[in-house]
Amino acid sequence: MRETPGAWRRAAAGAGLIDDDGVIRPTIFAEMSALAGRTGAINLGQGFPDEDGPAEVLEVARASITNGVNQYPPGRGIPDLLHAIADHQERFYGIALDPHRDVIVTAGATEALAAALLALVDGPDDEVVVFEPHYDSYAAVVALSGARLVTVPLRWPDFQPDLDELAAAVTDRTRVILVNDPHNPTGAVFTPEVREAVVRLAHAHDAVILTDEVYEHLVFDGPHVPIATLPGAWERTLTISSGGKTFSTTGWKIGWISGPAPLVDAVLAVKQFLTYVNGAPFQPAIATGLRLPDAFFTGIADALARKRDILGAGLQAAGFEVSVPAGSYFTVADAAGVGAMDAADFCRELPDRAGVVAIPLTAFASPAHRHEYATLVRFAACKRVEVLEEAASRLSLLRA
Repeated sequence: MRETPGAWRRAAAGAGLIDDDGVIRPTIFAEMSALAGRTGAINLGQGFPDEDGPAEVLEVARASITNGVNQYPPGRGIPDLLHAIADHQERFYGIALDPHRDVIVTAGATEALAAALLALVDGPDDEVVVFEPHYDSYAAVVALSGARLVTVPLRWPDFQPDLDELAAAVTDRTRVILVNDPHNPTGAVFTPEVREAVVRLAHAHDAVILTDEVYEHLVFDGPHVPIATLPGAWERTLTISSGGKTFSTTGWKIGWISGPAPLVDAVLAVKQFLTYVNGAPFQPAIATGLRLPDAFFTGIADALARKRDILGAGLQAAGFEVSVPAGSYFTVADAAGVGAMDAADFCRELPDRAGVVAIPLTAFASPAHRHEYATLVRFAACKRVEVLEEAASRLSLLRA
């Protein structure tokens, strides 16, 4: 049978999933989760919690199913969730949104990202600037859109960009500057100088700022600062978030995108032909979550900070050098001290050596730059404390 043509090849190649011989590989997340299943290793690779979210949020979802909220919701999202998102942005950040014009509910942040990039990019003359290493879907969707991906490196150990390199990357061909803050996979929270530079460069080159803020309530040192709140940013910024990370409901896939109505309308023009709508009974549940008291939001950040510290101490005791994250689920460690020369090979061997699964940081980098992250490994702290303590005990075997 002849080779299957189509844009799928661009997307797979953009995510680094095509081998030199043309064979399609599974994502590193699928590979490592399967390895955890086969070996019984503790899975600190893929970033999903092993505990359910708040009971009141889960109960609303159950009640919604029982009470018949099982058909198509409105295309933009149910009104209660749209209002809850607008209220949330006002409550935490002082951002005033029209819930009927400035917000769309999406199938997770991933769909919001895809719809926005496909809506705003107009072909191969456009460029999308992104910080590297980056979440793998970024490169896949940029490639699918036909645009050129331009990366700005984040380097060990603090993973803050060089502002001169950022300025050189943004040109008049830049259509979108894509910012993930707090950052996956590094756990970095960008400095005020970085955020200000992004806004300044977007104005200078008439670019749109697209921000992925799914870890907004998992910042450990001070409040999260959305780029949209900076002077001059609102008019050209689309902000993405979701309920999955905040409420430990990653499988529900309830996300949203907000910003000025003309930009949001452009995203809707594409989004309505992707999933159309999703998650009817989960939308009122996430609305309930967004209205939880402040103590809930500070509590989840404090709890994850404790887990970060347990994981980090275990990694250091095992012989890793650790970059202490300022936010998100993740901790990046340098495995050179425990014998790693290639992060991917190390992660494939780690389940047998220590009974733990992690993700090589090279999976989040383009081929030309993977050497810069050759021995760096990402671990997820979003697990029960006893699981993290057991993982730390197992990792201590690496010192033996």
